[in-house]
Amino acid sequence: MGFAIHQVKAPHFLRFSFLILLSLSPWNPYPAFGAEPFDRRTPLVITVEKVGPSVVNIYTLENVSTLNNPFQNFGNGLFDQFLKDFLPPQMSERRSLGSGVIINSQGYILTNEHVIGNALEIKVRLVDQREFNATLVGADSRSDLAIVKIDSQEPLPYVEMGQSEDLMIGETVVAIGNPFGLNHTVTSGIISAVNRTIRAGKNKVFYDFIQVDASINPGNSGGPLLNINGSLIGVNTAIYQKAEGIGFAIPINRARRIVRELMRFGKVRPGWIGLSIQDLTPDLMRHFKLDRQRGVLVTRVFKDGPAGQAGVHPGDVLLSVDDHLVNDGLDYQELMAGYTIGNVAHFKVVRDDGPHVLALNISALPRNFVADFTQNQLGLGIRPVNPDLARQYGLQTGSGMVVVDVQPNGSAGKIGIRPGDVIRQVDQHPVKNEEDYNQAVMEVGDRTSVLLLVQRGRYGYYVTLEM
Repeated sequence: MGFAIHQVKAPHFLRFSFLILLSLSPWNPYPAFGAEPFDRRTPLVITVEKVGPSVVNIYTLENVSTLNNPFQNFGNGLFDQFLKDFLPPQMSERRSLGSGVIINSQGYILTNEHVIGNALEIKVRLVDQREFNATLVGADSRSDLAIVKIDSQEPLPYVEMGQSEDLMIGETVVAIGNPFGLNHTVTSGIISAVNRTIRAGKNKVFYDFIQVDASINPGNSGGPLLNINGSLIGVNTAIYQKAEGIGFAIPINRARRIVRELMRFGKVRPGWIGLSIQDLTPDLMRHFKLDRQRGVLVTRVFKDGPAGQAGVHPGDVLLSVDDHLVNDGLDYQELMAGYTIGNVAHFKVVRDDGPHVLALNISALPRNFVADFTQNQLGLGIRPVNPDLARQYGLQTGSGMVVVDVQPNGSAGKIGIRPGDVIRQVDQHPVKNEEDYNQAVMEVGDRTSVLLLVQRGRYGYYVTLEM
C-alpha cells in the first residue's frame, strides 16, 4: 500500500504577506559598521601632529677639494691621500641637504655629523617655512652626531627624548625627514631588529643600530625616529642607500651621552680605559676554551687607569661591554667610542678561574699619556723639528716631529721607521709642531691601531702601527 504525496498550496493571504515582508525589509549589500565613522585621528596621526613642528630641514654649502690626479684610476686610497697632502687641491662648492630635530626650546638641533660636514654655511627651515642661519655647536665624526643652533625671538617647539633600552621588536615607529628635498615627509614602520652591527668596508663599523622597515632615504639623515607616543628613540641615518625597505637609526640612549659632551664642550672628549688589546688567535681560543671567535685579549693594563683600578688583568679575555658582545678589536673600538668621560662601563672578562664582571669609571686621559704612548706604544723618541735637527738629519722641512730614537722591537721599529723620519700626520690630523702632535695623540686614546704619515727625504708614506 503506497502513500500519495500532495503539494499543498499556501493560501493567497500568506503569499501576499510574504511579499509585503520582503518589500519592507531593508536591503544593504555592505555589512553594517555602526552608525558612527571610524576615528581617523589614529595614534600615528597624533604623533605627527605633536612632533612635526620640531623637525627641521637642513641645507648646507660646503667647499669640496678635488685633485687633478693623473693616477686616479689606480684606486689607491693611501696614494690619493698623500697627493691631497702635497699637491694643491682644486676647490668647488657643493650643496647638500638633510634633516634634524629641535631638542630644546632654545633652538639646539640634533643631526648627523655627515649632514653638516665641513659646511661653510648652514641654513635651517622650520615646518612653517621660517628660515634661520645656524651655527655649529659641536660635531663628532666617530658617532656621526652633531649639534647646531638657531636663534629665535620666541621659544621653539622641541621633541622629548625617550628611551631606547626597552625597544620591542615589532613596535610601531615613525620617521620624519627631508628625503630627496621633499620637506617633512612622514614614513612609518616597525622595529625589525636592535643592537644591529653593520660593517661598511674593512675598517668601519656602525655599532648598536636600530633597524626599521620605514624608508630612510638620502635627506632623511639626521631626522628623528619616534615611538608611537612621539618620544625620540633614535636619529635616522641613510647608510644603506641601495637597500629597499631597510632603515637604520642611532639609539637615543647612545646619542644622549654624545649630545651632552657636544653641548657642553663642543666636542667629545676622549675617554680613557687604560688598556691595550689584540684579536684572538685559534690557539688562544683553545686555551680559553672558547667555542667560537669572540672577544679580545687584554695585553697591557695601566695600573692607575680605569681598567687597572677595576681589576682588569693582562691575559683577560674581554667578552662584552654592558651586555654588548665584543667580537674583535674593531668591535671594541667602535663600542667604546660611545662612552665619554664620567660614564661607567661593565666589562665581562673571562680568565682561568672563570668569568668576572668589572665596573670601569671612564676617565680623562692623564697628562703623561702622550709620553707613555710615544715611548711604550709606538717605541719612538721624537722631538720638534728645529734648525739643529734639520741640519743633523738633512731635513728639507721646518715643521713636524722628527724621530730621534727607535726601539728595534717596538711597533715603529718593526715596520722600518728610523731616526730622521718626520711624522707629518697622526690619524690624518696634521702635525706641524709638538702641540699638534699631543692633541692628535690624545684623540687616539685607547684605539688598537694608529695611522701615521711619515716623511723620509722628499717622499711621504703611510704606515699603520698596531698597538
